[in-house]
Amino acid sequence: MAARGMSVTYETIRQWCQKFGQQYANQLRRRRAQMGDKWHLDELFLKINAKLHYRWRAVDQHGNVLDILIQSRRNKAAAKQFFRKLLKGCHYVPRVLISDTLGSYAAAKKEILDLIGNKAAMV
Repeated sequence: MAARGMSVTYETIRQWCQKFGQQYANQLRRRRAQMGDKWHLDELFLKINAKLHYRWRAVDQHGNVLDILIQSRRNKAAAKQFFRKLLKGCHYVPRVLISDTLGSYAAAKKEILDLIGNKAAMV
């Protein structure tokens, strides 16, 4: 606006945000990519400050990263925490979960997803 010779006060910008902000946020939310119903789960070993950590990640079939969690544990409790965090912002549970043969995935899936009542296939 300043480049075009117009001066705008902070109050004017605040009123614009109050008037158009929610509409703009709703449009952004609608344009966001929808999550797929097939999730790929993987983990990666990291060294942070000479200590071994694990990066847990979930990706849908379209390649959208759903969530990432870095933990110092690689057990059932860590997998349960990852599933809880992953499903917290989601309105549904996946149809299929694809992962490696890590036993903590199966144990966490059995406890967390079956509590919700979904029988997602684990591949």
